[in-house]
Amino acid sequence: MNIYTLIMAGGKGTRLWPESTESKPKQYLSLVGSETLLGQTLERFDGAVDIDKRFIITTRDQSELAIDCSKDQVNKNNIIYEPTGRNTAPCILLSLAAIEAAGAKDEDIVAVMPSDHVILNKTGFRSSFEKAVKLSSESKTITTIGIPPHFPHTGYGYIKVADALGDGFKVEEFVEKPNFEKATAYLKTGKYVWNAGMFMAPLGVFKEEFKAHSPEMFNFYEDLKANLNEEAKLEEVYNKIPKDSIDYAIMEKSSRITLVKAEFDWNDLGSWEALEQVVDRVEGNTIIDSNGTFLKDATGNIIYAPDKHVSLINVQDLVVVSNDKAVMIVPKDDSQRVKEIVQHLKDNKRKELL
Repeated sequence: MNIYTLIMAGGKGTRLWPESTESKPKQYLSLVGSETLLGQTLERFDGAVDIDKRFIITTRDQSELAIDCSKDQVNKNNIIYEPTGRNTAPCILLSLAAIEAAGAKDEDIVAVMPSDHVILNKTGFRSSFEKAVKLSSESKTITTIGIPPHFPHTGYGYIKVADALGDGFKVEEFVEKPNFEKATAYLKTGKYVWNAGMFMAPLGVFKEEFKAHSPEMFNFYEDLKANLNEEAKLEEVYNKIPKDSIDYAIMEKSSRITLVKAEFDWNDLGSWEALEQVVDRVEGNTIIDSNGTFLKDATGNIIYAPDKHVSLINVQDLVVVSNDKAVMIVPKDDSQRVKEIVQHLKDNKRKELL
């Protein structure tokens, strides 16, 4: 049995605007340490997945970024380009076709992973990953790695676990992002984990579950595989596949889902405020990048200003971000409102800032 990993790197998230933009989203940024988030993701598989069995899927307009950020970690030929954005289910179906065409067998494990999350505990990740691979292979199921929640987060989907199975659990159900009351109730039961979008299965199981639960997608599988090297024809086939997420297409419908609980810290960097959890504080502030600071009676601030000196006096709990295109200052509690700025720029056709 071989292990393949598929890194989903085509996202165009702007929740960390103005540094994360559609032209250079956060997976290509160095926000925690000197390595990009994509580079850190790939390094987690050192010693676990051979370089020639690592794949990245992204978009053609991000090709240079993907190649540059994955040097020595992925073979250039193993970068798959999604013809158009059609959500995660078609994206994964295309990737499975490419991985099978590269030599993967039905019994080989394919692990699907996000490219832009922060995991600092590499040992804990390796342990969880190996347990998930074992459970998936032995039970012939799609095994997801769930994050034990430590507060009632309303921005994540939840997974309800059922009976124990090997080093993990059977899954009872996937639930949508809850309101605060429901999230609090979920935590009290001890039976729910956060859905982090990390899962794996034997290649054959993925194909069987696509065929069983989304046949309207799987009908195009062989056509995808036959046209991987024909860009125009591949786009024509791909655009016929219905748009849908992998959760809706398979995970919420399948009875062949198992789960291993994460033994590691995890952060999806969904806002500037989230960086406080993964970057050490300096003088009571979170300084991600700058060219020096003067901080007087200033605490709880988050600072990102490469090549700039930042001076703060008598201010608390602000997000201060500056780059060569824009400056943004917002109260930390309003860091999720970055999307309002992004929408304003879209409405006013300020593409150069997006």
